[in-house]
Amino acid sequence: MRLTLFFTCTLITCLAQGADRVTGKSFATRSAVMATSGMAATSQPLATQVALDVLKSGGNAIDAAIAANAMLGLVEPTGNGIGGDLFAIVWDAKSKKLYGLNASGRSPKSLSRQWFIDNGHSSIPSHGPLPVSVPGAVDGWFMLHDRFGSKPMAELLQPTIDYANNGFPVTDLIAYYWNRSVPILSQWPGFSKQFTNNGKAPAAGEIWKNPYLANTLQKIAKGGRDAFYKGDIARTIGDYMQANGGFLSYEDMASHRSNWIDPVSTNYRGYDVWELPPNGQGIAALQILNIMELHDVGSMSLDDPEYLHLFIEAKKLAFEDRAKFYADPEFNDIPVQGLISKSYAKKRAELIKEKAGRSYPAGNPALEDGDTIYLTTADKDGNMVSLIQSNYRGMGSGMTPTDLGFILQDRGEMFSLDENHFNAFEGGKRPFHTIIPAFVTKDGKPWMSFGLMGGAMQPQGHAQIVINMIDFGMDVQEAGDAPRIHHTGSSEPTGEHMIDGGIVNLETGFSYETIRSLMRKGHKIQFANGPYGGYQAIQYDAEQGVYHGASESRKDGQASGY
Repeated sequence: MRLTLFFTCTLITCLAQGADRVTGKSFATRSAVMATSGMAATSQPLATQVALDVLKSGGNAIDAAIAANAMLGLVEPTGNGIGGDLFAIVWDAKSKKLYGLNASGRSPKSLSRQWFIDNGHSSIPSHGPLPVSVPGAVDGWFMLHDRFGSKPMAELLQPTIDYANNGFPVTDLIAYYWNRSVPILSQWPGFSKQFTNNGKAPAAGEIWKNPYLANTLQKIAKGGRDAFYKGDIARTIGDYMQANGGFLSYEDMASHRSNWIDPVSTNYRGYDVWELPPNGQGIAALQILNIMELHDVGSMSLDDPEYLHLFIEAKKLAFEDRAKFYADPEFNDIPVQGLISKSYAKKRAELIKEKAGRSYPAGNPALEDGDTIYLTTADKDGNMVSLIQSNYRGMGSGMTPTDLGFILQDRGEMFSLDENHFNAFEGGKRPFHTIIPAFVTKDGKPWMSFGLMGGAMQPQGHAQIVINMIDFGMDVQEAGDAPRIHHTGSSEPTGEHMIDGGIVNLETGFSYETIRSLMRKGHKIQFANGPYGGYQAIQYDAEQGVYHGASESRKDGQASGY
């Protein structure tokens, strides 16, 4: 019996690992991709190839990122599309500077918090017309292109137009999520017609076409961003929403604007880690790293229960501040510099004890003046782009405007209906956002462009990637393949509070001895089906002039270069 159990456990361990590599960490799925002239890493191989084609034909990293994002809206509608929002960080090789872009849309001006209260809502619905906000992605493309692009926009959109008309095979994980979305979203007008085959999602390997999206992109290619925000497309959206109980109007579309913003950073053991300030959640990663820097993480290991305990508690602390402070800065004075300061991290770290915290208060810093896609690109001149784009809740609200080939996002669900909350609903306000791009520099030079998609997993994932590389010495692919920690149940920007310490999800790869130790500290441990995020990255070796690309082994993606 004991012998049988031994062999069973050994077999399970081997199956979990999947393959025995002769180099790298035992959990690594593949080697990092290396190239000198250009690199792209996206969550779908056809999008990666579109980006590489742009680079090979003389386009720069910004051109490649736009083309790849357009393609992902077609091939991965389960995570993004032109009905959603966009954020980006660009390293411009000419000025040797980082630029941040917030291309998130605002709530309908004609809708108020009081309307929800008067109509019996205690929170904003997750789907349908009420959580829809202005889609900012297309304006984000043109903001990026106007400042940094080199190829005509029509040329960048043409590959997606061609694939939309001619068809492409749907990949495995995308087919899985598509199938899950159909029963939920089919109740909304236009969805079944434009995103199913006779009421069913396309299966893995099935050819899918979207001529409606091809036509929409053709109009954008010809008429520019105004074709989307001030032309027939905007009118179609406004008419559709009005006919189906919504508030988003043509006027909301026409008045949209994106914003160039300055990324913010913290130094983690000599590396500057950059995120975008709220209304996104990026600075939560910086808050976590500031707390972790107070401890000798390098003397620990990935499977050390003390490391996991410290990380989980640091995440809890950061997310209490996230719940209280992160919101649209045009409507609030947000203490960003105070939140990411080293002195504030030291005060917050004093709250961490040997046992798991059941609850934490939000801090009082000094006030100083599911799904998504992430992609990153780099070119021969040293330009690099970190870009994230999403509809929220996978395919979005379900609201699918007449014959346009895309679904509108449901980001408005993230607003709170508490009138005293930083993130309280107001007309014309940007909601709290989960999607965040990241970047790391070393001595003022680019070191890594990366992101890890997946709702509240994103900042805790960003921090784990940085720790894996800087403290644990992993390469850029190993850092993504390593088993991840996912804590859920922290206070949310909608006003919900952490219940009894929350839940810790641990991926396969952590030892039972570590899990047992964490349980003895009071952590609630469980398995979970897929909340661990999706990672892409490009690291730059300045000494050799080599890009190292990594792609998420948990998704359908690909890193490739030339």
